[in-house]
Amino acid sequence: MSIFWLIFGYLAGSCPTGYLAVKILKGLDVRDFGSGNIGATNTGRVLGKKWAVAVAVFDMLKGGMAVLLASFFTDSSIILALTGVFSVLGHNYPVWLGWRGGKGVATTFGVFAFFDFFNPLPALIGGAVWYATLKMTRYVCVASIAALFASVLLMPLFGMPRPYYLAGLFLAALSTWRHKGNIKRLVEGTEDKTGEHN
Repeated sequence: MSIFWLIFGYLAGSCPTGYLAVKILKGLDVRDFGSGNIGATNTGRVLGKKWAVAVAVFDMLKGGMAVLLASFFTDSSIILALTGVFSVLGHNYPVWLGWRGGKGVATTFGVFAFFDFFNPLPALIGGAVWYATLKMTRYVCVASIAALFASVLLMPLFGMPRPYYLAGLFLAALSTWRHKGNIKRLVEGTEDKTGEHN
């Protein structure tokens, strides 16, 4: 049964929201633009801010709902943590798109929020860190990485089970690695700020 939830998590996460939105509305492949990813930020470059928000919300829900649904059938924090991890892996590496997906930020936040449905504060505070950091730096990548690690570091303080914390560390590190191109451009001084596109 545990394998079922990992597969379910992967399949839920692998729904390529941004790719589908751009393909249906513009007939284009979102991966041909900007960062080459299928996430909300890159979708916004093609379809605009409203669609970026819509894609981000859906990407959060697909990860969060996978964990929430699994929680109705198991109370194992290990299985729920792995379901969340596989949801993000599905988003980052969707089999339908030749393993070329997104960076997993929104999906990871959705997973964090639903690790404990009655204790979403680490994710909510992380969201506040994202907003504040974006306002200060205007770099989406910096805001995303800072927010994910802030959420993870708060998990033990709010009494969340150890598997959630370990899964959170892995997912934050994975997202950081997926942002390696952005980090390189930050060091070189060529990274786009919000509102700027190459």
